[in-house]
Amino acid sequence: MSCLFCRIVEREVPAKIAYEDDEILSFHDVAPQAPVHVLVIPRQHVATISDVPADGPAPSMAHLFAGVARTAHALGLSSAGGYRVVVNCGERAGQSVWHVHVHLLAGRSFAWPPG
Repeated sequence: MSCLFCRIVEREVPAKIAYEDDEILSFHDVAPQAPVHVLVIPRQHVATISDVPADGPAPSMAHLFAGVARTAHALGLSSAGGYRVVVNCGERAGQSVWHVHVHLLAGRSFAWPPG
């Protein structure tokens, strides 16, 4: 298995876990872009948001985003002034690991528009 995030799910690569359940895993980013930078991933491998099948077995994107909220709550971010959620899809958008993931960023103010 060459996918880094799949290897984290399988506990072959260590990670600082923030939250997990049967379908998702949240862990702190090793190269944080904010004081709090957590990645929320489905346990099931799908390379990009564009690869989520319209029908058939796929990780639940609703559960993935519920996992973002649960992670934010577990870290006390819901009552700490807010947080930013980012999903990159494809190389030009900045995706560097080919496993669907949501960036949960907090702990500072963010500008708009991003990028």
